[in-house]
Amino acid sequence: MARRHLTGYDIKVLVDIIDAWNERLTWNSLCDRAEEIFGFRPTRQTLNAHQAVKSAYDAKKKYVKNQATPSRRPSSLAYAEQKIRKLESEIERHKYEKERLIEQFIRWQYNAQKRGLTKLMLDEPLPFIDRDSSERLS
Repeated sequence: MARRHLTGYDIKVLVDIIDAWNERLTWNSLCDRAEEIFGFRPTRQTLNAHQAVKSAYDAKKKYVKNQATPSRRPSSLAYAEQKIRKLESEIERHKYEKERLIEQFIRWQYNAQKRGLTKLMLDEPLPFIDRDSSERLS
């Protein structure tokens, strides 16, 4: 059976799954959960190859490592606690991704300066693309 490629929507679903994860998170358990949802089982290497999934996974592992043990709550508070944990996990993932992007920006800034590019050159607007012109030729 041929393997299906993960779409952008699949990646978003996987990131949401990781953000809401409450059990012990492993690549194998994430692959199992993905199989339940998508109907095929992606490999750990496939998931790890997508930066958004890897970032969410790493951020969640870091968040769980630093988190205190959960307390026993009634069901209505349990839902609220689950929602809060999911949101906190998303925040941690966004912080992790922001740090990665800042590092990338610094690297680009250094390389641009090394090659003599100025801030004015880098801030030039993108060229205008007249999308209607090709439609008129038909």
